[in-house]
Amino acid sequence: MTHEVVVDAERAIGRIHPEVYGHFVEHLGHCIYDGIWVGEDSPIANERGIRRDVVGALRGVRPPVIRWPGGCFADDYHWRDGVGPRAERPRRVNAHWGGVVETNRFGTQEFMDLCRQVGARPYVCGNVGSGSPAEMRDWLEYMNFAGDSTLAALRARNGHAGPFGVTMFGVGNENWGCGGNMTPEQYAGEVRRFATYLHDFGAGGLRRIACGPSGDDPSWTRGFFEALAGLPDGPSKLGLIQGFGLHYYCGTAGTATEYTDDQWYELLERALRVEGVVARHRAMMDEFDPDRRIGLVVDEWGAWHPVTPGTHPRFLRQQNTVRDGLVAALTLDAFNRQADKVVMANIAQTVNVLQALVLTEAERMLTTPTYHVYAMYAPHQGAESLATEVATDRIGFGLPGGGRGSVPRLAGSCSRTAGGLTLSLVNTHAGEPAEVAVRLGRGGAPRPASWRVLTAEDIHAHNTFDEPARVVPVDAEPTAPTLRLPPASINVLTYV
Repeated sequence: MTHEVVVDAERAIGRIHPEVYGHFVEHLGHCIYDGIWVGEDSPIANERGIRRDVVGALRGVRPPVIRWPGGCFADDYHWRDGVGPRAERPRRVNAHWGGVVETNRFGTQEFMDLCRQVGARPYVCGNVGSGSPAEMRDWLEYMNFAGDSTLAALRARNGHAGPFGVTMFGVGNENWGCGGNMTPEQYAGEVRRFATYLHDFGAGGLRRIACGPSGDDPSWTRGFFEALAGLPDGPSKLGLIQGFGLHYYCGTAGTATEYTDDQWYELLERALRVEGVVARHRAMMDEFDPDRRIGLVVDEWGAWHPVTPGTHPRFLRQQNTVRDGLVAALTLDAFNRQADKVVMANIAQTVNVLQALVLTEAERMLTTPTYHVYAMYAPHQGAESLATEVATDRIGFGLPGGGRGSVPRLAGSCSRTAGGLTLSLVNTHAGEPAEVAVRLGRGGAPRPASWRVLTAEDIHAHNTFDEPARVVPVDAEPTAPTLRLPPASINVLTYV
C-alpha cells in the first residue's frame, strides 16, 4: 500500500520550544567523570578540564539546555562541596550510584563552563530530599546575584565575577522515590516552603520546576495540584511554580543489542505511549491551571536497558542501536506534535549513561544513533509545528505471555520556519520499505529539496569504537510523487 502524509499549513499547533531538545547529565557512572570531565592535567585534549571531543560533538546538535546535577544524585548533593579550589573539596560517597567516592572536582563552576562551551542554558536541580530552603536559596544567590554580597564575592574568588544567570531551577527530583519517598501532599507542602525562598536574585524570571510523576501516575499529579491549589478550603499557591516535570522511561524489551522482531516493535510501542502521557497530564494540569502558566516538562525520558555486560551494575552504561535511534525519533516527533503542551524535555542521559548521545572509552569517543537523530532533527528547534495527518496501517506483534500489540508503520511530524518545511518520518517496519506520498496542504506531492536517512541493514546495528560509523545518516535522492522509505529508518526531508 501507499501511505499518505498530509501537512496542513493552515493549522499551526504551536512553537516547538527549543528546550524540548534538551539534555541531562548526572553524577552517575562515567557520565561526568571520564565522559565530560577529565581534568586539566589529562593527556586527553580538554578545555579547562572538559573534553574537547565531547564538546565538539555536542555543539553539532545545538543543545538548548542541560539539566544537572541529577537525578537522584541531586537530592543528596550539597552545592558548597563543589565550589572553591578543587584540591580542597570534600570527598563524599555517591550513595545512589554504586557507593563510589564523589571527588566534587566537577561542581557549579565546571558545569557552567560546560554550558558555555556547548552553547546551552543551565537547568539546575536543587536538593529538597536532604537539603534545606536556606541551602537552596544561598545557591541561587551564589549563582545569580550581581551585587556586593558575601556569596557573590565567593563566586568571584572562585573565578567568575559575573552572575551565571540561572533561570531554570528544579525544586527537587523524584521526590516520590529517591528524593524523599513523599506523598504528593507532603511534597506540595515542601514546595510551598522551599519555593518561598527561591528568588531569582536578578537573573530575570526564575522558572521553578516542581517534581512531577513517575510515568503515567495520575494520583501524583492530581494529589500535588490539589494540595498546592489549597483544595478544598485553603489558599492557592500555584503561583510558586512555573513548571512541572514528569519522567517517562519506555524501559526495554530484550537487551540493548539482542532482541527479536517482536521485541523491536514492543519497545517502539512503549516509546509512543509518551504522547498519551503528555496529553493526559496536561489535561489534569489544565483543570487547575487553564491559562497554562505552569509549563509541562519531561525532564527525564528514554530507553532503559540492562547494563552492558562486564560494567558496573549501578553505572547504567548501555549500548545504543538503530532501535534506540527510532525510540528517540518517535519520542521527539510526539513532542513536536504536542508543541502546545510540552515546554522542555531532557533525554537521559547525554554521555555514557542510559540512552546516551555520546560514548567514551579513555581517549576514544563515538556518537550513537540517538546522537544522529538529534543532529537530523535540529531544524525543528524553535520552529512552528504544523498539523500532520498520517494515513498508515499497523504492525501486529506478540507480547510476553501470549498477548498482542500493534504499532503504526509510519509516524512523524512537520515544522515550519521562514526557510521552509522540515518533515520527519519514521518507518517502524523492521524489514519492509514504505511507499509514502506526501501532500502539502491541498497541493500535490512536491519533490523535497533534501532527504537525509538514518538506517542500517541489521536492526541490531550500533556504533563501536572499532566501527564508529556503522550507523550514520546518509543523503538520499529526493523523489516525487512518492518516497520509498527504507525499513527501520528515520527520514528528514526539507521543502522550500
